[in-house]
Amino acid sequence: MIRAVCVYLLYKRIRLFEALKNVDVTFNYGLDGYMKTKLCFALFLFTFICSVSAADSKIEQAVRDQDVQWSKAAESRDVEKLLSFYADDAVVLPAHAAIATTKDSIRNIFQRLLSIPGVALSWKATKVAVAGSGDLAYSTGAYEMTAPDDNAKSSIDRGKYVAVWKKQADGNWKVAVDTWNTDLPLPAPSDKK
Repeated sequence: MIRAVCVYLLYKRIRLFEALKNVDVTFNYGLDGYMKTKLCFALFLFTFICSVSAADSKIEQAVRDQDVQWSKAAESRDVEKLLSFYADDAVVLPAHAAIATTKDSIRNIFQRLLSIPGVALSWKATKVAVAGSGDLAYSTGAYEMTAPDDNAKSSIDRGKYVAVWKKQADGNWKVAVDTWNTDLPLPAPSDKK
């Protein structure tokens, strides 16, 4: 697809060069070869930047779509589906727990969390940025988790997250690094001495 866009843009650039040549002949602007070359280079650069921007927005949308599906897997409490969004070498840095560097340790984090009766977890990306290389992206956003407290009343935890996405060999996007932390304030210090 990107190749077809580049070929189309090259075709348009050639047509534009021919139109400029006709304008130069018609109005006798007297553009020399150097000026024509500079103008063509500027037009080529502009079309290249536009095509890269279009590719970036497609990648951004693909990552946003994956992020939405990933959150839906958490909402449905489907641990295996949630786990399928992580790359094989993913690293998860959960709040209040040790780093997880294997699929089993990541699975354990979410099995413990989602097995709590009454827990509900969801998140939404507010920003997605794509690396210039086109093989990495990151999403940032906010999460919300509802869980019963010690008195069996529902408590809400809100916080933020960062997920680094990596394009896989098959073209799919998977989470390579995931971390989150709460917006809740630290507990007040106890009066015990």
